Amino acid sequence: MRNTTHLVSAIAVTATLTAGGPAVAADLKVTVEESGGHTLLSENASCIATADGKSAPGPNKSAALSWSKGPKGTRSYALTMVDPDVPADFSLFNRDDMTIRKTFKRIEFAHWVLADIPASLTKLPEGADGDGPPEAGLPLERTAHGRRGQNGAGGGSLKDGPHGGYMGACPPWNDERVHSYHVTVYALDVDRLDLPDLFTRADLLAAMKGHILASGREELFYTLNAKAKK
Repeated sequence: MRNTTHLVSAIAVTATLTAGGPAVAADLKVTVEESGGHTLLSENASCIATADGKSAPGPNKSAALSWSKGPKGTRSYALTMVDPDVPADFSLFNRDDMTIRKTFKRIEFAHWVLADIPASLTKLPEGADGDGPPEAGLPLERTAHGRRGQNGAGGGSLKDGPHGGYMGACPPWNDERVHSYHVTVYALDVDRLDLPDLFTRADLLAAMKGHILASGREELFYTLNAKAKK
């Protein structure tokens, strides 16, 4: 079921993100499949809007996406999904007595971190790396479609325990800003990255330095607040 009232159209963009490495040689085209005209679907959110303007748990299925084949020398891919619009003060979330202004200080939140995706893969079906409420998340382990990293649950650090796999959008319902979600795929020149057993997005970005051949990004938008603006 699609929550069309509270979904905002997304803009597909391509970016050459190097994570601190040298300039990339080519771009990847990243597409979120079945996205209803480039929107983040309620199926891919961990929170959905309710009739009273609040929120309820969502299906939290990892988004179906595909990307163009990397350039010559590509031996693996990596993937991240990040929300750069998260209010810095979590105590303000979902409060009847508080509206989070668009100008309020924001931080990044990693919703999905996946490394060592085999070079033979250029797509992931919906639900491949998360299919249900996040709860404790999925194990930080190597799978057939890649090696899971820590998402932002628990404040974005490993001190609160591993929390891997996809964690869908769940912006505060009292936020005036529509949140953006940057889905980025990197083509790499190594089969496997040198990463710790439990790794974060920061670890991934550091490990990819000097190994990125190409990258591409799609930007999606989602809100639970019908009055929110970009």
